[in-house]
Amino acid sequence: MHGAVLLDENNEVIRPALIWCDQRTEAQAKELERTIGLERLIQWTCNPPLTNFTVTKLLWVREHEPKNWQRVRKIMLPKDYVRLRLTSESAIDVADASGTLLLDVAHRTWSSEVLNKTGIDVKLLPKLFESQEICGKLSGAGADATGLRAGTPVVAGAGDQAAGAVGMGITRAGVVSATLGTSGVVFAATDGPSLDPIGRLHTFCHAIPDRWHVMGVTQAAGLSLRWFRDRFGAGADDGRDPYERLSAEAATVPAGSDGAFWAPYLMGERTPYLDPFARAAFVGLSASHTRSHLIRAILEGVAYSLKDTFSIFDEIHVPVERIRLGGGGARSPLWQQIQADVYAHEVEILKAEEGAAYGAAILAGVGSGCWKSVDEACDAAVRVAKRVSATKETSAIMQRGYQTYRRIYPALHSIFAENQTTSAK
Repeated sequence: MHGAVLLDENNEVIRPALIWCDQRTEAQAKELERTIGLERLIQWTCNPPLTNFTVTKLLWVREHEPKNWQRVRKIMLPKDYVRLRLTSESAIDVADASGTLLLDVAHRTWSSEVLNKTGIDVKLLPKLFESQEICGKLSGAGADATGLRAGTPVVAGAGDQAAGAVGMGITRAGVVSATLGTSGVVFAATDGPSLDPIGRLHTFCHAIPDRWHVMGVTQAAGLSLRWFRDRFGAGADDGRDPYERLSAEAATVPAGSDGAFWAPYLMGERTPYLDPFARAAFVGLSASHTRSHLIRAILEGVAYSLKDTFSIFDEIHVPVERIRLGGGGARSPLWQQIQADVYAHEVEILKAEEGAAYGAAILAGVGSGCWKSVDEACDAAVRVAKRVSATKETSAIMQRGYQTYRRIYPALHSIFAENQTTSAK
């Protein structure tokens, strides 16, 4: 999602893509807020200007690499470049296009207002489709490259979050997913474009016609645990997966990590702070804390960060009736239980773990006529494997911990800002 792939008149890549987590575009995001206004941007696109969104990357290239920009004839997201190579068609789905900040999300069309204000020519952009629509067929070159049959229909698809939500059956209001990959995402389907007036959540078109979704994003969810593994190891190799070993270590200490907290801002933060300069921190450490405490604090801190989105859902009246867990974090029984206790809500684990790939296959099945609708497909293909209930006593500890966690960012914010000012000098 969000990555900027820039092509010339021969469909050749001009420069390496600027991917979703690239933070170099803070100045461009601030300029959009200054020249257009936060309220108006949210009105036009349902979202605030963030460094992650594609338009900021386009403006950065135009400003810093004008010769490259002069050569641009097509702008694509990464998966849509793959489609171009497979089919020779320039296309994008409205779900993924929502993350460019160039889409009128409420009306599912390119925003003439934002295009005019930014000077981006609509001719550079792909044609818009709904996610399950067929937008091309496999070309001879695509068939040669893949071994698939020429003429095989290709549907528009979706970004990983919308496709993953389809794969988890998050198609109707009330069913919410919490996905722990590199980043962490809490995702809810809605019947209309639900807005957070101050832009802490993203409001995008869903991969289902006439439906939308709201989501909050933690930049470094699974990345937090991977960072710890890469820097400090996963313990003695006993044949188990490294993350299983880390989880087993964390399980040896009590809920609440004996007062240790992890603020997971390794790559800045999106929800709820919209702060690319936020930085991670262990807080509350004493001489009695061990490596096991730090690992458990990471698992709990990431869950607290995701709970921030549930808190905003409550503010803007997005219903949460069922919570389904996905991503690598959903495989850990300990992290499953921690999430149930932090959210104070039963969570569901699905039989299919493929997430976005499974959702993409469902969308292809609908597009090719296997099912009449995405709802029908999900009702037939998505199954719950198990449910994990919150534990009353432990959940009470987690709720108190969450209230402490929410005070960490405000307490450290001035330090983040000071460090940014110092580094800028």
